[in-house]
Order: sequence, then structure tokens, then C-alpha cells
Amino acid sequence: MDGMAASKVFRLAEMPVRKMANGGESRDVMRGRLPTGEAVALHESMQVAGMAPNPMHRIEHTEIIMVQEGTMEFKFEDSTERGGPGTVFYVAKGTNHSVRNIGDGPAKYFVVAVGGDVKV
Repeated sequence: MDGMAASKVFRLAEMPVRKMANGGESRDVMRGRLPTGEAVALHESMQVAGMAPNPMHRIEHTEIIMVQEGTMEFKFEDSTERGGPGTVFYVAKGTNHSVRNIGDGPAKYFVVAVGGDVKV
């Protein structure tokens, strides 16, 4: 998925779905290095209702998490926030955090990872 020098269209419906053991799903949208030098990766994830979230973890890159469907809880450092469709959670490099579905149905969200330790 490298080669981010040219504009293009990414159709989510055409991307392979990775099924997780806990019922969640993930689709890699893009991964590469921008012409300005930053590493970038974008994926869509889906958490089923009642699924245990990933444990709190610290990242060495920046993440922007955009809620598409459902209600998500964003824990970061000593804070907790909630948001539904259209909410954006910003995760600064070095932040200890986790996100989880707190709704009754599936929660879908996009994650944009930039710089730092993003693998391209």
C-alpha cells in the first residue's frame, strides 16, 4: 500500500476484512509515506457490543480516531470521554489510552496514524 505520491480513491467495500477472535473486524485502507516524509496508516475497525477493549497502551506516533457509528468511550491518561458518530478523539504521541464500544450495537471508527513508529 506504499506509494503515496499520487492521488487515488480507496473504496472500503473492496478491502479485505480481518476478523478478530473477539468478534471485531478491521480493514486496512492505506499505509505509506507521504511526499512530505511522514509515515501514515489508515484503518477502519469495528467493535461488537460488550467486547473487551484493548488494554490501555502507549503509542509512539499520533492517532486521530473518528467515530463513524455507535458510541465509543475514550480513556486517556486520567480522563474518560464519550462520543458518537462524528466525534474525533485525538491521541498525542506518548499518550496512554484505549477505546471501547459502550453502545448496544456495533461501533465503527477510522484510525489515522501519523509519524513516529508507524510501520509503512
